[in-house]
Amino acid sequence: MEKHFELTEDFKINIFGVKLLRIKCTKKCRYAEIGDLGGWVEKEENLFGDAWVFGNAKVFGNAEVSGNAEVSGNAEVFGNAKVFGNAKVFGNAKVFGNAKVSGNAEVSGNAEVSGNAWVSGNAEVSGDAEVSGNAWVFGNAWVFGNADYCCFQSFGSIGRTTTIFREKENKIKIKCGCFSGTLEEFEKRVEMTHGDNKSGREYRAIIDVIKVKFDLL
Repeated sequence: MEKHFELTEDFKINIFGVKLLRIKCTKKCRYAEIGDLGGWVEKEENLFGDAWVFGNAKVFGNAEVSGNAEVSGNAEVFGNAKVFGNAKVFGNAKVFGNAKVSGNAEVSGNAEVSGNAWVSGNAEVSGDAEVSGNAWVFGNAWVFGNADYCCFQSFGSIGRTTTIFREKENKIKIKCGCFSGTLEEFEKRVEMTHGDNKSGREYRAIIDVIKVKFDLL
């Protein structure tokens, strides 16, 4: 696919010592007209499709921004991170490691998405939230800080990751392996699947912590 931008000679060195080049639109795309200057990338392989990097935003390392994605403000996408679909990363947000942001998801403010975390669907992650590890925040998630999200890793019979987050309308959603549902549904699934075995006791302890963290008692 023909690239819609070129690398200019305008450059800056970031805090990691990486040389970043400003991009310039060479083919009209979703967000830019021919001749428009954009943000900063390390190499052509950082940007694909109709995606665009704006202003002071930076994409480097092996990171990829593709589809109709936008990276703007002072946001940074780096490492092996991928931002795609109609996703937006803006403000002072950072997406790095092996993290993914996809769908119509938005990451903004001072939020960080890292590790193997995946933010997708219509999820919004902002404020000072830090989504990391193997967490998966999706659907109508509305995570505006660490009070709206938590993650338990290496629990259960096969060491699953259990992610809990607040949705719009103040609902609580749980993702654990192939399970996705409410706290009440999760409690029923634990009882049905594990009963009073060790995994069941672990998950019930997690449920107690969830109730305290999200003021459900």
